[in-house]
Amino acid sequence: MALAAAMLLLPLAVLAQGLQYRLQVNAPGDLDELLEKNLDLQRFRGNPRMNREQLQRMVRTAPEQAKTLLATAGYYSPVVSARLEEAGTPTVVIDVDPGQPTLVGSVEIVLNGFASTPASPFDKDALRASWTLPEGAVFRQDEWEQAKRAILRSVVQTRYPRAQLTESLATVDPDTRRALLRVVLESGPEMRFGELRIEGLKRYPASVVSNLNQIKPGDYYSEAALQAYQSRLQDTGYFASVEVSADLNAILSEQMDAAEEKREGAPPPAAIAPLPLLVRVIENKRKNVSAGVGLSTNTGARTTLNYDDLNVFGLRLKSALTLEQKKQTARGDFYFPTTADGYNDSFGAAVERRDIEGEVTRSASVNAKRAWGTPLLERSISIEYLNESKTVAGAASSHAQSLPLTYAVTWRKLDNLIFPTKGYVLNATAGGALLPVLTDELFVRATARGITYRPLNVKSTVILRAELGVLGSRNKAGVPATYLFRAGGDNSVRGYAYQELGVRQGEATVGGRYLATASAEYQYWFKPEWGAAVFYDAGNAADSLTNIHPKSGYGVGARYKSPVGPINVDFAYGHAVRKMRIHFSLGFTF
Repeated sequence: MALAAAMLLLPLAVLAQGLQYRLQVNAPGDLDELLEKNLDLQRFRGNPRMNREQLQRMVRTAPEQAKTLLATAGYYSPVVSARLEEAGTPTVVIDVDPGQPTLVGSVEIVLNGFASTPASPFDKDALRASWTLPEGAVFRQDEWEQAKRAILRSVVQTRYPRAQLTESLATVDPDTRRALLRVVLESGPEMRFGELRIEGLKRYPASVVSNLNQIKPGDYYSEAALQAYQSRLQDTGYFASVEVSADLNAILSEQMDAAEEKREGAPPPAAIAPLPLLVRVIENKRKNVSAGVGLSTNTGARTTLNYDDLNVFGLRLKSALTLEQKKQTARGDFYFPTTADGYNDSFGAAVERRDIEGEVTRSASVNAKRAWGTPLLERSISIEYLNESKTVAGAASSHAQSLPLTYAVTWRKLDNLIFPTKGYVLNATAGGALLPVLTDELFVRATARGITYRPLNVKSTVILRAELGVLGSRNKAGVPATYLFRAGGDNSVRGYAYQELGVRQGEATVGGRYLATASAEYQYWFKPEWGAAVFYDAGNAADSLTNIHPKSGYGVGARYKSPVGPINVDFAYGHAVRKMRIHFSLGFTF
């Protein structure tokens, strides 16, 4: 009975699935994928209502539908045939000879109303040069649409936010296989920023917002300026949410006034009145406590306790207790609100214990710092008093103190600060303990670090990194170990333990006067979020230039673009120690 019931139900199941058939597209390049994804023959496969008559109808209409799809890829004179092969499982075969693609013949970009004076320059030539579908390129419909959106977007982000694309025309000549393009942009009125308005402040003074504002009344409207201001406010830590915009209510009011004047016969204004700069904020809680656990391939398991208070006598307190296997730190820092001149002043104190490669150091420090600049060019000057005791491989401990002054500068030119693929970052420091005040040994110290990203194509990038350090003093013994140099670890020479490379002293490794490291890495992104890397690192630290014998490490790694930054997992072989190590890092440290 069960077998008989199954035999009766089998035709019904086949009928419910509809007529089954295969689709085979014979087309060069990636055109087969274009057709397979978009033809009705593919979309209706497996449809329970599909029958032989409907299949034959779609086979007859398939060539015209294919020609329409091929036109979007720049092929306007293709030869397409379709046939149904009945043997076995029915198979629909689409044969495509696309012919020669249609190329862009000429591009006419008309810019109406875009004023340019010595006092108010507007580079029309640069705007035209930014057009992404140039003469000689294959004319594809999606790239045509993208090019129009891109040029309009580049205009509305500047002082002409009401610019419009009033005409766009692509005339295709099938005989010459050329597409003649014409685009007309109307600028609309210029817009300038006006006064600053702040909404949402309750706990903190308005200077917290206004002192970070680099947009002056009368400046031309710029989305980039708005985004940069918003980013600066978000980075302060005072706010859970920040929105920076031009006051849209002012825009609407101006539009209504202009419409009323037009009805009364008055000429339209050449420019709109300055737009108020509106900042809406939601403040963070004044006090915040957080805890976390983690793991570092440099310093081992980690437990962290943080306490922040955003208003301690008008200052912002950030404090943290961090317990790691190789390092334990407690520190607290007070930050003044950014001044009207753009200076960020802070002071703080810290105590730390480190046990690395046989050298145990205990230190206490107090410091003061002034920082200023932009993400593209950051500068700072700091002074720190450090009191340190050191024990090397069980020997008697030594003591050192120092009061160095340090100047630092960082240059950034990256396409993306979180996921860089092109550009560079350079950092340099210079300073030292130059006066015999709270200092056991006078010294000068300088460092230089650099990283550059060089894309080979859309999926491949070469990353080059280097670091140099030098310290000059009469005697090394009186210089705190904190200011000497070591190498090795996640962001140094991979394949070696954290700060494993340096000067051998008995059974321990200690810091040296000189440092030199370099790295070359090739990344390939086989998916937008996932990539792989191969790399070669080399470097060392020593007490003299002649004693720097670079140790090499090399290996492979995996890359993932997480929401908080790139995650890097590397498997590196240290050639000098003949060991394989795993290195884990988040983002790029600079």
